Amino acid sequence: MQRKVNNTIAFGLIVCFWIAMVFPLMVQAADPIVSESTQTINSNSTNSTTVKSPPPSAIASQITSSSSDFLCSVSASGAIQTQILGISLGGMHTDPLCELLQKSHALYNMGMKVAAISVLCNDPVIWAAMMNSTPCPIDGLIGDAAKDAWAIRTDEIPMPEEEHAKTAQDKRDSALKIMGGIAGAFLLF
Repeated sequence: MQRKVNNTIAFGLIVCFWIAMVFPLMVQAADPIVSESTQTINSNSTNSTTVKSPPPSAIASQITSSSSDFLCSVSASGAIQTQILGISLGGMHTDPLCELLQKSHALYNMGMKVAAISVLCNDPVIWAAMMNSTPCPIDGLIGDAAKDAWAIRTDEIPMPEEEHAKTAQDKRDSALKIMGGIAGAFLLF
């Protein structure tokens, strides 16, 4: 009996919900209110639009090495951005003295001490310093025998490069710097 009463109450609630909520919405949807009107608008106005450009997006890439112990390179990069064009450049510079030291260090670690010193003696400053103490090895000769051999073979003595002599790479680098400066000036104006 209680079940029948509960079912009757539930049915009554559902009917009330339909009457209060669903039927009014169906009636509104079935009978749309249409109104017609005519309007004429005359307007004189001045409009201005401000367009903001996106932020500069030229990003200089980072040039990195995985192990700095064995690489004697230094990276450099830069970027410039205008409203129209962006340019980014990057490059590597290798330090010859660092390479010389790394090669000598590797030979020394392999137990080849005379070969390690011979590699270092390719640098004019090191060669001069060695001649003031123990001469650089030459053709496997060390000590006084090496000193005598160096006296005979003076054409093999490492000489310092002239400071004012430009290499082809230096000339290329100078030309690229000038062209980059001119291109940067055009981008900014």
